[in-house]
Amino acid sequence: MNKKLAAALSGGAVLVLALSGCSDDEGNKVDDWAKTFCDQAKPQIQKRADAHQIIISTAADSKPAEIQAADSKAFQDIANADRALAKAVESAGAPPVENGEKVQQDAIKELNATAVAYEGLKKQVDALDPTNQQKFADGLQGVADGLTKIEKMDQNALSKLEEGELGQAMAKQPGCQKPTASTPPNGSGTGSASPNPGSTASGSSDKGSESTEPKEKTTTKAAAKKTAPAKTEE
Repeated sequence: MNKKLAAALSGGAVLVLALSGCSDDEGNKVDDWAKTFCDQAKPQIQKRADAHQIIISTAADSKPAEIQAADSKAFQDIANADRALAKAVESAGAPPVENGEKVQQDAIKELNATAVAYEGLKKQVDALDPTNQQKFADGLQGVADGLTKIEKMDQNALSKLEEGELGQAMAKQPGCQKPTASTPPNGSGTGSASPNPGSTASGSSDKGSESTEPKEKTTTKAAAKKTAPAKTEE
C-alpha cells in the first residue's frame, strides 16, 4: 500500500544526495564553501535517508495504522531536515560563484517551501482513517499525488548549488555523499525494500535521475492497483 510513496521518494527527493561524477579542483574558496556547507548538511542528509527507509520498510504488508504512523514521522523528519539544510546554506554564506547571493537565497527559499509542503503531507496522512482500509488506500493515493509535486520542488531546491565548479566541489566532500540508511531495512514492515526504491542516489547523476522517472510513475500506478482489493478487508 505504501509503495506509491516509496516510489515517489526514491527518485525525486534526493537533493544533494545526487552529487557525483565530478572531480575538478577549481579553487580554495569554492572548496572551503563546499566543506562548510557539507559538514553541516551531513546529518540532515542522513535524516532524510532514514525517513525514506521508514516509508519503504512499511510499504508492503503493514497495517494502515502502522503506515500512517511511519509516513507521518517520515514527512516531519524530512521537513525538519530541509529546514536545517536551509540554515546550513544560510550559515555557509553566499557561495563564491557568479550570482552567488541569488543562488544562496533561492536555495534557502526552496528548501523552506519544501519543508512546509512536507508538513502539509504529514497533516494529510494524519487525517486519514486507518480503520477503513479502502478509504485509507484512496487517501494514500492522494498523498502520493501530492508527493510527486513536492519532489519537483525538492529537485529544484539545491539545483543551482549542484551546477559547475560548486557542484564539483560539493561532490568531493564526504558530508555531501549519499548515505546508507541507518534504519533497519525491515523496520516495522516486511523488509521488502528493494534496491531500486531504497537507493535514493545509487550511482546517480543529474541525467541518471531523469532516466528513472517513467519507471517510478509506473511503479506508483501499479501500487495503486494493489490497494484496490483492500476494500474487502476491514
